[in-house]
Amino acid sequence: MADSPAAHAAVQYAGTDRRLAARIVLHQRYSTNRQGWFDWLAERLPLSGDVLEVGAGTGALWAYAGTAALGSLTLVDFSAAMAARLAGVPGGRVVRGDATRLPFAPASFDTVIANHMLYHLDDPAAGLREFARVLRPGGRLAVTTNGAGHLRELDALGPAIGRPDLRLEGRLANFTAESAPALVGAVFTGVAAQRYPDDLRVPVVEPVLAYLESLADTPLTTAERAAATALVRARIDATGTFQIGKHSVLVTATA
Repeated sequence: MADSPAAHAAVQYAGTDRRLAARIVLHQRYSTNRQGWFDWLAERLPLSGDVLEVGAGTGALWAYAGTAALGSLTLVDFSAAMAARLAGVPGGRVVRGDATRLPFAPASFDTVIANHMLYHLDDPAAGLREFARVLRPGGRLAVTTNGAGHLRELDALGPAIGRPDLRLEGRLANFTAESAPALVGAVFTGVAAQRYPDDLRVPVVEPVLAYLESLADTPLTTAERAAATALVRARIDATGTFQIGKHSVLVTATA
């Protein structure tokens, strides 16, 4: 098992984009909010001037956020697999890099976006300081994270089948909906937070198992997969869906 948030992220994402893609599918297909996450987020982002997204992942945001009016769009990720995927974002410049040591001069950008990634850093505060360094005076920051109860039902499945390593607790840094405003406020001004109202209702077993398997550093055994299937199937048979609570927030601020 990876022993730090950054080490865990390297195991999960350095060589593949498929784990993240499996998770995005679950959120997009089974959301109870008629406005999907990326669409909701794109409406609220301070998109102007030269924009940097750090930890851009698969680039899914940019299917919803328009780029035509931007001065420039730069997409950073540490993962070679993610960088290859990001090359398909129209108009984006892709750079492989470390969020705590960005390869840009001070005051290079008008907006910095970090979507569900700061909790993958061993020191999220160092990432925030680096974001402030590359932002121009008055530039805007937009970061997202999760809070108490997020995906609680999914998180309980691993221990229930004898795989406590599938829990995210202890594998992510303390950058949560509860702690993020103060951490951002130590570096930026005008901090505001907004929660995305949503949960998941999944009527079939396989997407839940795909999500669970995406978390595994070592594959589930046949017996573990069967046990997880039985747990999820029992919940669906009892209530009609496997219900998963969510708690995601957008935090914005000014440099």
